Amino acid sequence: RKRNVDDGEDNQGFNEYIDDEFEKGAGPKRFTYKELAQATNDFNDDQKLGQGGFGGVYKGFFRETSSYIAVKRVSKGSKQGIKEYASEVTIISRLRHRNLVQLLGWCHEKKELLLVYEYMPNGSLDSHLFKENNLLTWEFRFKIAQDLASGLLYLQEGWEQCVVHRDIKSSNIMLDLNFNAKIGDFGLARLVEHAKGSQTTVLAGTMGYMAPECATTGRASKESDVYSFGIVALEIACGRKPISLTAKEEVQVYLVQWVWDLYGNGKLLEAVDPRLCRDFDEQQMECLMIVGLWCAHPDENLRPSIRQVIHVLNSEAPLPALPPKMPVPTYFSPPANMRAVNGAGPDKGPNKNSSSYSNFTSSSAASSSASRSNMP
Repeated sequence: RKRNVDDGEDNQGFNEYIDDEFEKGAGPKRFTYKELAQATNDFNDDQKLGQGGFGGVYKGFFRETSSYIAVKRVSKGSKQGIKEYASEVTIISRLRHRNLVQLLGWCHEKKELLLVYEYMPNGSLDSHLFKENNLLTWEFRFKIAQDLASGLLYLQEGWEQCVVHRDIKSSNIMLDLNFNAKIGDFGLARLVEHAKGSQTTVLAGTMGYMAPECATTGRASKESDVYSFGIVALEIACGRKPISLTAKEEVQVYLVQWVWDLYGNGKLLEAVDPRLCRDFDEQQMECLMIVGLWCAHPDENLRPSIRQVIHVLNSEAPLPALPPKMPVPTYFSPPANMRAVNGAGPDKGPNKNSSSYSNFTSSSAASSSASRSNMP
């Protein structure tokens, strides 16, 4: 009985916290569980759009407004799912931009945590890049890259705090009816003061899209989101995932390495998605691929800002001149126990990390091997 009382108190406290956070936002509304159950046919599997690590997403329909919705249902008992729910509440509820998936509302009743989003009829970008029966034309692809850059610019510069997404990848880029791209899934996102620029956190993200400094230091920043953008830009151009264990040659396993090698040998367009059948604008393709490499530079200090990316994609600035061989970073970090003791942030004394880049080393080979075993 005492446990039930405690559960009730915990639930009430969580409800008050969530309600308070949503009150700070302007748009999202509170839905009842009954409304969402009716809209999704009691969360029928036939309505399921996808399944994530912490719950399912269901298609719903509101008869009163004749509109479709997407409902994320957090798995019961998932502590990480609750954290991600709270993160979405505190961050995305305050954001408004045409290239972000709009949060319409929420529900927390009967120990259910539900988030309601605008429905994106064309699904996620990865489903169009990597499935045989879906083919995006080059015109749509280039526009999607521009949309993604526009959404990131808003997150990094368009609000009172910088939003570090930490999980930019093609499966989190959603497409509306007209194939406009919108960034979704803010469960791992963090708010960072503009003056600080980064945040040391537990390791988060998806292997293949994660910047090398994140895997080494746990530090998430605007620059690490730019790196992830670069990977997605290369996916859009090449129609390949960032890590491909079925590649014919070893050099083709890692997308960035493969494209950079082709760039250095003057054969960049050999990496283009063959499904496009050469039906693309060569100048735009070269631009997107070089921007992708620039963003995915192993040294975070040599990556562009997302504003610079937009200028180049819009032909308002020249293409960068990159080194013909892909640099590989080497990190000099204090011992893990020192970082734990001094874990206040990357800008404080022993916790600050320096990096340089050099030719391929045994240490970087080891990290590559590790990433291959932890591919998405």
